[in-house]
Amino acid sequence: MGQAKPHRRKAVIVEDDADLRWLTATLLEESDLDIIECESAEAALATMLICGKDVSMIFADIRLPGVMDGVDLAREVKMRWPHLTVVVTSGNPGDRLEHLPPDVLYMPKPWQALNLLMVAERAKLGQPPMH
Repeated sequence: MGQAKPHRRKAVIVEDDADLRWLTATLLEESDLDIIECESAEAALATMLICGKDVSMIFADIRLPGVMDGVDLAREVKMRWPHLTVVVTSGNPGDRLEHLPPDVLYMPKPWQALNLLMVAERAKLGQPPMH
């Protein structure tokens, strides 16, 4: 009989720029998280409804195509999964940070790879991000 594959936690990356989404996914794979890539907040929310119990963190751009942006996604996710680590990022958030729910981390672009990996490691262990 084969051995059961160890259960790995997941990270959802929500970024409409395909190159930046790939770069972020490649980086987060270093944290031993399985990566789910989405290009819109709506796709990320649909993903969460299917496999939210397995997700450790969401890393989302604030400015996204569609009806919802990253702040809307963060608000919806924190209502449904309050202990989930949610990080939003943007090079130009405008006034959207005023609407950010509590316990959501903002990481300005360009973010540092080490900072993102540290947040991912804490999320994987079920620890809140350090602000």
